[in-house]
Amino acid sequence: MKQHDFPADLIEAQRDWYVTYRLLADAPAGTQTTVLRRRLQRLSVRISTHPYWASLPGTAPAARMELKELTWTAAAERSSRPSAPPA
Repeated sequence: MKQHDFPADLIEAQRDWYVTYRLLADAPAGTQTTVLRRRLQRLSVRISTHPYWASLPGTAPAARMELKELTWTAAAERSSRPSAPPA
């Protein structure tokens, strides 16, 4: 059940994080791994410092999990790699 109305840019950043994570996990050693790791870091900062979290005093951890579940499902639909989302 959806409890939060996440901003589109936050959903997009989390979805991009998962796509990048999968690309990094599947990348052969020595191929763009540095670029992908840097992208993950930038996306992590964008997600964790998003102003939306300030509007959820006391409930942000549950909202973060909801965002992860929402975007994992969307990202998984684009990928043939079914697995549990990273924590």
